[in-house]
Amino acid sequence: MNNKGKSYYLIPYYLWIALFVVAPVLLIIYYSLFDLDGHLTLDNYVNFFTPVYLKMTLNSFWYAFLITVFSLLIAYPAAYLLTRTKHKQLWLLLIILPTWINLLLKTYAFIGIFGTFGPVNTFLDVLGIGEQQILFTGFSFVFVSVYIFIPFMILPIYSALEELNLSLLDAARDLGASSWTTFRRVIFPLTISGVRSGCMAVFIPALSLFMITRLIAGSRVITLGTAIEQHFLVTQDWGMGSTVAVFLIAIMALFMILWGGSRKEVRHEK
Repeated sequence: MNNKGKSYYLIPYYLWIALFVVAPVLLIIYYSLFDLDGHLTLDNYVNFFTPVYLKMTLNSFWYAFLITVFSLLIAYPAAYLLTRTKHKQLWLLLIILPTWINLLLKTYAFIGIFGTFGPVNTFLDVLGIGEQQILFTGFSFVFVSVYIFIPFMILPIYSALEELNLSLLDAARDLGASSWTTFRRVIFPLTISGVRSGCMAVFIPALSLFMITRLIAGSRVITLGTAIEQHFLVTQDWGMGSTVAVFLIAIMALFMILWGGSRKEVRHEK
């Protein structure tokens, strides 16, 4: 079959991209050019660079960074242990299983767990610490987000560890390398592709969180995702909401381009 014949099979793919990726982005850009009264303007883009929205942007990056770091700190040891246990497929299934549960249900479950009369506060009462305000804090938001995103960090790291040549570890031990040196100089560099994939799978969605932020953190955490929700559902300022969405999409696209470039460099070095 010639190349022209093969190109016909790509038509459904191009149509899908055009209808469900390009068209929505163009629609968001279109709405971002109108103010609250429906007048064509660029004021929305000017307003985005005010201290209020810049602070939201910094908050979004900060919390996405925290969620990614804590997910990595938990996921890497978990994935490492997973490669050295029996019944790997069973454990993988148990890790993937929570992702099948509706996100809203999991969020409401944590509202009950962290609530005033929830099991966490009951346990603190038993210890004599007393009730604590756990819900509607930055801590609860990061904790719940890490719980939700951690499977997406474990799986790519696990795949990278599974592909690791064990003879390299034996060679490092034969040369007198300690466990820490073996990890730092052999294991981690050879699994960095899995770490990158996991970090991007967590960091990019964490930038645009709004439902978890609203239900778990309340008004204590304000990010770009919650700003978009407020503009579309509360203030009805679709223009400003679309403008925030445009910048959020641009930021995500930039990170994906940089991530793709770093992956190409790693492959070239190999």
